[in-house]
Amino acid sequence: MKKFPVDSRAEIVYLVPPFPISRTVHVIMKTFVPQTPTYEERRWALINAEDKPLGRLAVSVANALRGKDTRVFDPSVDTGAFVVVTNAAKVRLTGRKDQQKTYQTYSGYRGGQKTITVASMRERHPDRIIRLAVWGMLPKNNLSKKAMTRLKVYAGAEHPHAAQKPAALA
Repeated sequence: MKKFPVDSRAEIVYLVPPFPISRTVHVIMKTFVPQTPTYEERRWALINAEDKPLGRLAVSVANALRGKDTRVFDPSVDTGAFVVVTNAAKVRLTGRKDQQKTYQTYSGYRGGQKTITVASMRERHPDRIIRLAVWGMLPKNNLSKKAMTRLKVYAGAEHPHAAQKPAALA
């Protein structure tokens, strides 16, 4: 058993812990729940997807959309940022995924299943490659659906969000 030194200034003998404690104010620990930021309070992030691996890019985008890269992250509160991704057509895929990886959609009718490769998806809708990768890395709930509306993906280097002054995200 560890013994603490005795405080000689007091009339009553008591044990003093080795760390300072305020004797008049008792601190009660409370759980901090962040407030949902308003449109003006949300930050804007800019990511250049050129020559970046798709999976690693999608992880950083998903973390920024959820707010996991901030110090006030709470999984039940939407604290994420707006994310602008440019050069989506130049995102890198490793191996032979351009020809081998496929995306499938199903209409619900017999014979309504459609399959498309990444190469043809890159030609038609290069932004969907990143959108689908990010959606796969988010939890499937209402907060994530709302977070996906803050994702702005553009095939080229130009984007119309210069007025928001997006900061580059590493």
